[in-house]
Amino acid sequence: MWRDTHRWSRLYLTEDVEQCARRITVEPRTEHLNLHFEKMQSTSEDVGRLKIAIVGFGNFGQFLAKPFVREGHIVFAHSRTDYSNIANSLGVSFFQDPHDLYERHPDVIVLCTSIISTEPVLKSLPIQRLKRNNLFVDVLSVKEFPKNIFLQVLPTHFDILCTHPMFGPESGKDSWKDLAFVFDKVRIGEGKSRTARVDRFLDIFEKERCRMVEMTCAEHDRYAAGSQFITHTIGRVLEKLDLEATPINTKGYETLLNLVENTASDSFDLYYGLLMYNKNAMEELKRLDLAFEALKKELFGHLHEVLRRQLFGKAEEAGQRRILTKLPKNGYALPAPSSDAIKSQKTTERISESWYVCIFVGDLLFWDSNDVVLT
Repeated sequence: MWRDTHRWSRLYLTEDVEQCARRITVEPRTEHLNLHFEKMQSTSEDVGRLKIAIVGFGNFGQFLAKPFVREGHIVFAHSRTDYSNIANSLGVSFFQDPHDLYERHPDVIVLCTSIISTEPVLKSLPIQRLKRNNLFVDVLSVKEFPKNIFLQVLPTHFDILCTHPMFGPESGKDSWKDLAFVFDKVRIGEGKSRTARVDRFLDIFEKERCRMVEMTCAEHDRYAAGSQFITHTIGRVLEKLDLEATPINTKGYETLLNLVENTASDSFDLYYGLLMYNKNAMEELKRLDLAFEALKKELFGHLHEVLRRQLFGKAEEAGQRRILTKLPKNGYALPAPSSDAIKSQKTTERISESWYVCIFVGDLLFWDSNDVVLT
């Protein structure tokens, strides 16, 4: 009897153990499935959202952060200066230590530094802390320079997108509509996730209604030297004149005042970088100087004609009048001056050196120089 009871109790005990074991093995699986479902649900909610890290959170970095946040992306920022208060007001998480920033594993790193500090800043970043491939983006006003630096410094498993928003906090303060955004997909790895990532980043500027322009970095620098660099140069030259508004401003003069305001608001480091890091800029500076000299020669050539009329009673033949010659495009050789042009230049220089003492009284021109005295 005792044996039968022991046998049945042992059977019940075995069944209890099996049922308990079954519950133990089933319950963790259920929890695992629930956890996996929650993870999938949170991931589906984040589809289309990027983690964007802005390195260099000055005026331009703050300017770009606003649409990034507005489009629903998660934005981090790092800078040597403490911009934590400004970052908080914009909905941006600020990190003074780049190591802490990279612990957040951003998808996109946007360099918003000055041109001259791009290389040292990039080399100082702890990119080894990034645990997966990332997309590096620059927003500099020159393109060949950051492209070469990125290719030299970044490992091959990082993607590279070179961009240039052709506007800034002043010109784009009201809207980005129809403002040019230039980009070059320098190196984008294979895979749908990597192409989708760069497309999502570019989509930010498309949604802001920018005019999207895809071109190579070399093409950009060639165009920019003849447009942006010349614009900044003229603006800074006019700034030296200390122009002021007058009660009789024309529309053209107001345009010049606006040009001075826009260019003067940018740092001189930007202007210096446009010259030093764009090989086409120096040639444009030479062409600008030659164009100004040619214009002065044409102007003084007309003054020389007035002198001849008073001295000899007749004007020069129309065919001999000096006309400003347009300079060739950048990249083409300048024509060598002819012997007649050299002689004319010497005559014009003699006139231009003393033109400031020439005055008109009635219909007579009184001219005072070392060579000619008219009374």
